[in-house]
Amino acid sequence: MGNNRLGNRIRSFRKLKGYTQQGLAEKLGVSLSFVGSLERGTRMPTEPVLRRIASTLQIDFEELCDINN
Repeated sequence: MGNNRLGNRIRSFRKLKGYTQQGLAEKLGVSLSFVGSLERGTRMPTEPVLRRIASTLQIDFEELCDINN
């Protein structure tokens, strides 16, 4: 999956859960700029970070990464 597509999925799930970028950053223990760069697709998170994002957003890792599609 490309960075932009992953970033769009992170943004969509974040908004569905009602989090701001700042709120998600605080829950993950990362900076606001890190979340923004993930959503813009300028940074690719590691698998452990993706798993933390999925857990925080209360979705399956596979769903976040769109593994089955």
